[in-house]
Amino acid sequence: MKDINVQQVQHMINQFAGKNVFIHLETTNGAYASHKDESFFSSGAYIRNAEICYEHGKIKGEGPYRVGLKLPIGWVYAEGLTHFEVDDQGRLLLAGHDFEGKLAVALQISDTPFK
Repeated sequence: MKDINVQQVQHMINQFAGKNVFIHLETTNGAYASHKDESFFSSGAYIRNAEICYEHGKIKGEGPYRVGLKLPIGWVYAEGLTHFEVDDQGRLLLAGHDFEGKLAVALQISDTPFK
């Protein structure tokens, strides 16, 4: 993955708008390692292969970035994004890494379900 390029990410967001797509959205603040410090409260959210059709989407901020996808009845939103790539299947993969390089948030958009 490379640092977010706002223009490239916005272009890809626009390419998926108005189509039925699948999203993967995940957040974590250390849920996988909470057993190491019992005083640390861990939380996270995870959704995979939710099929949506968003009207439009935007990337905003000056880094870390946030992406919002406008649905007919609400929003899908991810904040803290730092890196992206478009993989060989044409999927937009966005990630936010903390100061130690650990994954904090992921938002992925695909024409086909994630495996």
